[in-house]
Amino acid sequence: MHHDVIVLGAGLAGLGAARDLAAAGTDVLVLEARDRVGGRVEQTRTPDGRTVQLGGEVVGHAHTAYLRLAAELGLKLVPSYVEEPGRMTRATPEGRSTGEPPHWFGPGDTATHERLSKEFAALAATVDPDDPWSHPDATALDRVSVADWLRSGGAGPAVVRLWDIGQLALAGGSYERISLLAALRKSAAVPGSGTGDYDYEDWEGLRLAEGSATLAEVLGRVLGPRIRLGSPVAAVDIRPGTCTVRLRTGEVLTAGAVVSALPVGPLRDIAVSGVSDERLASLHRQRQAVAAKFAAVYDRPFWRDAGLNGLSETEGVLGSTWPQNEGVLSALVPPERYGVLLGTPPHLRTPELLAEIAAMFGDEALRPTACHLRLWGTDPWTQGYVTQWTPGEVMAVGPLHGRHEPPFYVCGSDQWVAGYMEGAVRTGRAAAEEALRRG
Repeated sequence: MHHDVIVLGAGLAGLGAARDLAAAGTDVLVLEARDRVGGRVEQTRTPDGRTVQLGGEVVGHAHTAYLRLAAELGLKLVPSYVEEPGRMTRATPEGRSTGEPPHWFGPGDTATHERLSKEFAALAATVDPDDPWSHPDATALDRVSVADWLRSGGAGPAVVRLWDIGQLALAGGSYERISLLAALRKSAAVPGSGTGDYDYEDWEGLRLAEGSATLAEVLGRVLGPRIRLGSPVAAVDIRPGTCTVRLRTGEVLTAGAVVSALPVGPLRDIAVSGVSDERLASLHRQRQAVAAKFAAVYDRPFWRDAGLNGLSETEGVLGSTWPQNEGVLSALVPPERYGVLLGTPPHLRTPELLAEIAAMFGDEALRPTACHLRLWGTDPWTQGYVTQWTPGEVMAVGPLHGRHEPPFYVCGSDQWVAGYMEGAVRTGRAAAEEALRRG
């Protein structure tokens, strides 16, 4: 069967692109390998009606594309965990502290940290997030890691450790292995207060009242029969006028154009022909942080009893925790610790993760009503979490990052500056706009 456009993937990017294409009168078909829509956003509900997020969860005030789409669909946004009262917790093998400064800081570390935060923000202001390759020092900035830049600026081990524990809390990979140019580009895309590398209010200050996967569910209902679930793709051949898509079942479909909204890992598993070697090399060079998400459901937010807000940065297997809903605690396992999690016998994973939470917030953490663990890093249809940029990677991927080669269009969180749901929505709608512009 022939269609105007075939979209690969029913995550937020693919659904957003397909909605705009369909609204313009385009005959569009979405192919999704899973038996559900949403990609890396997924949710379930507790018996008492609370939503539990198993994937992408929060957005920020600066995420304009996501906020605009939510408004168009009539979905309500509410403050996220950033409104939770209390102190943050940091836990390391040698100790635990709440509030500021962290327990490993010594004399002069706070001043050094604050100085380098301002210097980082000033340097980020010189980077164009849409074209970091044009920066006069792009190659040099990309070659160095954030941790090495900190040390070159006078940071001692304590300050580097604070920056790194914060980065691992986001499950994007250690700053020892993150390109400075990539980090600056991310900060430039959402500048925030100008006093650090990550403003939580602007990046994570909001959430959908009914849960992040609601956005995908609503888009799925809008598109209806235009979505085919359980349809993994084996090969794509791009030709002007007629593109061919072959499913793993052997079925062949044709279209005038193809929009890939797949994560970069699963895309590498598809045989793509008719696209330039340069375009494919850029796509295949990208990598994702291998991470997992854990959610524990409790009858009440017991951490408040000790004046804590449920937010933590930790050097255990977990990288962070935060309250996602009333009595529901989220946690991330960063790439550097993912292997430890996989090496743990499956029946021991949840008890050991709960023990880490209990060490920070008390023994009530050992008695959840439900737990959910999603291994996004080894899920065959994601193979990762957020985009990861190691030193040298921004320049290696090059200016073709996120660009189209009509009639082949690319979108998805990986095709934005730093992954994230904002990137999925932004690039998905942009791909649809470009495809429509080209007819």
